Amino acid sequence: MAQVAAISFGAELKDAYKPVDTWISNGITWLGEIEQFYRERSTIEKEYSDKLTALAKRYYDKKAKRSSNLSVGDTPALTPGSLESASLTTWTTQLNTVEARAAEHNQLASDFVNKVAGPLNYNQKKLEELRNSHAEYQNKLVKERDNQYTDLKKLKAKYDSVCADVESRRKKQDSAMDFGKSKAAQAYNQHVVEMNNAKNTYLININVTNKLKECYYHEYVPDLLDSLQDLNETRVIKLNAIWTLASALETSALTKSTEHMKHLTAEIPRNDPVLDSTMFLRHNAVQWQDPPDFVFEPSPVWLDTDAMATDETAKIFLRNILTKSKPLINEMKAQAQQKRKELENVKRARENIRAGKDKRDEVDCVRSQFAVQEELHVVERQRMTAEVETSTITSVVGDLSLRGKSHPFKSETFKIPTNCDLCGDRIWGLSAKGFLCTDCGFTCHSKCQMKVPAECPGEQTKEERKRLKADRQAAAAQASDTPPTISNGSTLPALSRQDTMNSLSSGYAATATRSVSGAIKPVPEPTTPNNGSGPTSSPSTSSSTGVRRNRIVAPPPAAYISPSTDDITSSPSSKRGRMLYPYEARDSSELTISEGKEFEILEPDAGGWTKINIGFGQEGLVPTAYFEEIASAPAASVRPTHNRSASTYSNSSASLASTNASKKQGPAVAPRRGAKKIKYCEALYPYTAQSDAEFDMDEGEKFVLISMGTGDGWADVEKNGEKRIVPAAYIQEI
Repeated sequence: MAQVAAISFGAELKDAYKPVDTWISNGITWLGEIEQFYRERSTIEKEYSDKLTALAKRYYDKKAKRSSNLSVGDTPALTPGSLESASLTTWTTQLNTVEARAAEHNQLASDFVNKVAGPLNYNQKKLEELRNSHAEYQNKLVKERDNQYTDLKKLKAKYDSVCADVESRRKKQDSAMDFGKSKAAQAYNQHVVEMNNAKNTYLININVTNKLKECYYHEYVPDLLDSLQDLNETRVIKLNAIWTLASALETSALTKSTEHMKHLTAEIPRNDPVLDSTMFLRHNAVQWQDPPDFVFEPSPVWLDTDAMATDETAKIFLRNILTKSKPLINEMKAQAQQKRKELENVKRARENIRAGKDKRDEVDCVRSQFAVQEELHVVERQRMTAEVETSTITSVVGDLSLRGKSHPFKSETFKIPTNCDLCGDRIWGLSAKGFLCTDCGFTCHSKCQMKVPAECPGEQTKEERKRLKADRQAAAAQASDTPPTISNGSTLPALSRQDTMNSLSSGYAATATRSVSGAIKPVPEPTTPNNGSGPTSSPSTSSSTGVRRNRIVAPPPAAYISPSTDDITSSPSSKRGRMLYPYEARDSSELTISEGKEFEILEPDAGGWTKINIGFGQEGLVPTAYFEEIASAPAASVRPTHNRSASTYSNSSASLASTNASKKQGPAVAPRRGAKKIKYCEALYPYTAQSDAEFDMDEGEKFVLISMGTGDGWADVEKNGEKRIVPAAYIQEI
């Protein structure tokens, strides 16, 4: 017999799973017809030759009807004419032999049922299970390919959206008023950075999608088609074995038909499994081309080229991608090699099962094979993605991973107010997720991790970490105030902002350096040590600069305007007084007034409290024991002195905390009738103050609670007539 050249469906048919699967299904279904043939033949064998001849004729007709789809499939590209596959030719020979054997007996009928029809049914079910396994795997591949295409479309949509945001920010910047130019410019450039990152991610994903598409059409589907080809050839092999058995049964039972059965037996081995596959291949091969590669599509609202952004900010982002992808290549290669070895072992076991050397179920073996192939596929995807990312980045900006030292970040949940060392914003919430460098203590948002430069100084001591924290927060504050550089290398013009006292936050600013105009110089944030007794606390920080923004006190005006005569003129009969001690108001009905200040007495003493007027329409209660009554002066305009303290009329705890702790103390004051009930709090943990605006605390120490703050993590408390702040998480109201 001539040697038949080996062929490969995967190499020749490419993306032709559906016609191949249909053809394989037809062959498996055909086994059911052959099984039915032997069962009917078992009955007919009892009716001898006339019934047997009629049976052969009927199956001649069936063969004629299915000749085309069994030979070349349902939708061949080339019409086969009168040609039939090798299997059908062998089947024709067998039908001729049946016609020649008119006599049969009951034993042969029983043998057909027990030794031929039964195995055919069994093999048909097993082969159908194998085909279904191939179909499930094909569905997974198609779904995975479509998901990758969908992800690419989503990245494209995201890129378009970011481009639209940049364009919107640009328009806002152009139309912004002078006082909002800086903020608009900062927002615009931040969106430019986000756009570049989205663009780079989109470009990288294009390359990944193209590579995965190539693998799908040149590796995954061809391998699946080769496996289907192997399944069909296995079916033919098993069918040949059953036919051989049927022939042997007939040979042993019918001595008169010896010559016919020898001829049939000699014809069956000629039905090489490759012959059917070759015929199907030749009649179904068509011209086929790879789908076109994906290319960069610029946003309709942001015209751009397919060149990757390579400014310094983008390089930081690209380097962080490279740092993750580059080590992953060798790791995935090792895993892929291990999976390939496992796959070879499974395939070898399947060959042993087919050869009869292994008694295990081939269906289970194929399931194991596909499971290993799927695991290998996942590893190869990760390796391929890492390689494409690495090559894409290095081809544009070189191997950035060789520069600097990356931070060894670990995921961290911050339970106390903590700032991002990159952008300066607060990492909000009790369950806030972020990252912490285990060496130098760098903290950042999850969204900021890929933007952190590779500037880790290595493992640091506790004091060095504090110093680094302060420097980083100061740098973050400076960066937020510095006009950023846009992608073409130009720098936005510096913008200034004046008279912004109406936009200052209510944060505590006892440590801020104040100018006459009200500008605040940022102060580096100190680090609060943790003695292990309570949660680590750091001072409140700004959401935009990373610098502690404490409670702001408006500065005194450069000059005072004389009050109206109606507000400051005393009648000749009015009484006046002078403060012997300074007093700080505890609610809105009281007044804060300094020592030596003169005022008009409006209402006499009532339970230890006197209502007074200090000018500018400011009236309120002060303790009677804190002042002395003086002789009335002639009616005249009383003007406050120009060099008074900035905190004279301020109820802010910042002005109170900034006064000298050793100031003159007045006598104890009796509670005022109808006054607001005083609240107290107790320290849960010890705490060491980091500035003059804070209190030291010992565990269990009690304070007067003024306010639990505005959500910035700090509470206002009072001790010995002095008001300062403490971490809100360190106290509880009692």
